[in-house]
Amino acid sequence: MRVPSSHYIHHPIIITFTHNIYESNSIITLNPIHLPLLLSLSFHLSYTHLVCIHVHAGLEKGRIGIKMMYTLLLLHILALFGAVLGDVGLVSPSQLEVFVDEIPDMPRIKGYDIHHGVPVSKTLKISMFQKYWKFHKDLPLTKVFAFGETKRTATVPGPTIETVHGVSTHVTWRNLLPSKHILPWDPTIPTAIPRTNSGVPTVVHLHGGIDEPESDGNSKSWFTARFKERGPTWTKKTYHYHNQQQPGNLFYHDHAMGLTRVNLLAGLFGAYIIRHHDVESPLGLPSGDEFDRPLVVFDRSFRTNGSLYMDPTGNNPSIHPQWQPEYFGDAIVVNGKAWPYMNVRRRKYRFRIINASNARFFKFFFSNGLRFIHVGSDSVYSEQSVYTKEILLGPSEIADVVVDFSKSKSNSVILQNGAAYPYPGGDPVNESNGKVMKFVINSKREFDSSRVPKNLLKYPMPDLSTVSKTRYIAMYEYTSAIDEPTHLYINAMSYDDPVTEKPKVGTTEIWNVINLTEDNHPLHIHLGLFKVLDQTNITDIEKFRECMTKLNNAEKCQIEKYARGEKLSVVPYEKGWKNVYKMQPGYVTKILVKFAYVHTNASYPFDATAEPGYVYHCHILDHEDNVMMRPLKLVK
Repeated sequence: MRVPSSHYIHHPIIITFTHNIYESNSIITLNPIHLPLLLSLSFHLSYTHLVCIHVHAGLEKGRIGIKMMYTLLLLHILALFGAVLGDVGLVSPSQLEVFVDEIPDMPRIKGYDIHHGVPVSKTLKISMFQKYWKFHKDLPLTKVFAFGETKRTATVPGPTIETVHGVSTHVTWRNLLPSKHILPWDPTIPTAIPRTNSGVPTVVHLHGGIDEPESDGNSKSWFTARFKERGPTWTKKTYHYHNQQQPGNLFYHDHAMGLTRVNLLAGLFGAYIIRHHDVESPLGLPSGDEFDRPLVVFDRSFRTNGSLYMDPTGNNPSIHPQWQPEYFGDAIVVNGKAWPYMNVRRRKYRFRIINASNARFFKFFFSNGLRFIHVGSDSVYSEQSVYTKEILLGPSEIADVVVDFSKSKSNSVILQNGAAYPYPGGDPVNESNGKVMKFVINSKREFDSSRVPKNLLKYPMPDLSTVSKTRYIAMYEYTSAIDEPTHLYINAMSYDDPVTEKPKVGTTEIWNVINLTEDNHPLHIHLGLFKVLDQTNITDIEKFRECMTKLNNAEKCQIEKYARGEKLSVVPYEKGWKNVYKMQPGYVTKILVKFAYVHTNASYPFDATAEPGYVYHCHILDHEDNVMMRPLKLVK
């Protein structure tokens, strides 16, 4: 971060050091007589231990000779700091040419072995490394955290894990990260902090996975490098992914308490696919590594030295020194490259699109009007394919689509973004974040045997008469005296408050999610899948919010009296089962939540009532960390 010249006109000399993780901010105030000490200190400062430096200096009037000497000393100091201060300037998106880096296909790892022609269970060892990554040809290398089987092969995003329905995959997630984080953090929010203040806590959640609680990646099941320190709910080193659920698209990512936003920002996430040959092969969708590609989309900002930029100062610095309510990066990144291009043939391709951003929503559309054929959502196939010109994805939502480039009248097309940030009432997209990637289409037409049938997979119809419980889930945002967010809660409770949601295994519930905030919150429920039934506007929301703030009880506040406004219909491509959905601000969203397999109605082959249980939360990571997340404990 460059220091404005106006910072150099104060009387004391102040140096502020913002250290990286597990080191608090340090402020040193010196009188002019300490300038020689400052000079000496400046020779020993290492940029690698700093996130930012601010230097403030001023001198009393008079005593011209002394003033000149101090001025020369100050200029010397500033010259010494100049390289450092210059390095931490931000990269303007206009400095980076778009569509110059070819998109990579992340390494693919098989989560199974083949024995006598039959897939069998396999154990993987996947580690987290600190390394350097090239996000753009004109950017210096960027220090990141990356998943991989080796440091050399580790990538951002991590390797795509491919599994087979009915065949278990076991993964030992190994933390090989250094003792300090590469990004700032905030100890004033509920956070995983090792007793020794050394090491980066991590724990991996398989997003969309239907698995035992011990393998779910509970936020308090974190561990530091080589399992030296472990969180209070840590259970085991190797996770068991049953892969008994319906075929579909998942993704794995860090889930450590209070550090999810920074650990994902550093690079800890990747795609995970469950395939079912007997079910999927008859569909005839595009297949094979060339024509079936995960696209993991996220946003990042960079300093001119290549490092990742995250604002080290909070919006309420006296309350939360670092925490910001949302992170928005300047560059749009797909599969680890900023605004990449992809060479494609004039035929159909399947893209498994994951929004891995901290807070950014994407409204995807093509510059020439080309359509998506939507075939699946979060971890589930749709029952029918849907043609649409745009797709809106909140953070952590997944869209499984087919694009037929033979329908393009041009030889190139740009995938664009039209979602305001924050969504829905924030700034409109600009020239940079309105572009995602470019497809360069071969002019030669070719034979394409793939197809997209109207009917895809059939699921048992949910029976509303069997609903065992109706719940009201309210989303709150709290602000400071300067009207800036301080924290966000669900049902006016923090994560550590007693468990209030205790569904029975195998049952179906109705959840009425009441969004009392101005943001759209993508709600994610671990283990359970749900269908959106309707969204109803809350009339006279200020009066209702006032009552809820006092009572935190939707029924006592007569929610039925207020939930009588406009009803939003569910868009066709979102009518199937999901594990994340966008909760419209000022609306009640009614969802049908199922705690059993949706493709068979069968119960789970594991004990879903075991410790440490599950969670549900907003998937804007900055909200989740502070602390829009609640425990979910299944019972028998």
